[in-house]
Amino acid sequence: MFQPKIPTNLQPTATPNATPATVIEPTTIARHYPLAPAAAQPNRPTVQLTPGALVTLVAGGTTAVLVLGAVLVSLLLAVAITAASTAITALVIRSLMNADTKRR
Repeated sequence: MFQPKIPTNLQPTATPNATPATVIEPTTIARHYPLAPAAAQPNRPTVQLTPGALVTLVAGGTTAVLVLGAVLVSLLLAVAITAASTAITALVIRSLMNADTKRR
């Protein structure tokens, strides 16, 4: 049941009307085809910035940099405040534990 079944290859039999294979001899005739012309580039309009568009682009970039900077500085400030408050809490707990051991 779990044995794989391997198919047997049947040997081709010769038919009485079999024609011999045709051998094609290579010839020395070389054919030269002309190259296809290169595809023409479509006429795309180039981007032209007007003075108003340039001012808008610079203002938008400056605003994006300032907002990103404010977000990063506020995140850094939050980490610094958390670290400082954790350090102060550790000092208070350590002093309370030292005061408790001195009273005994």
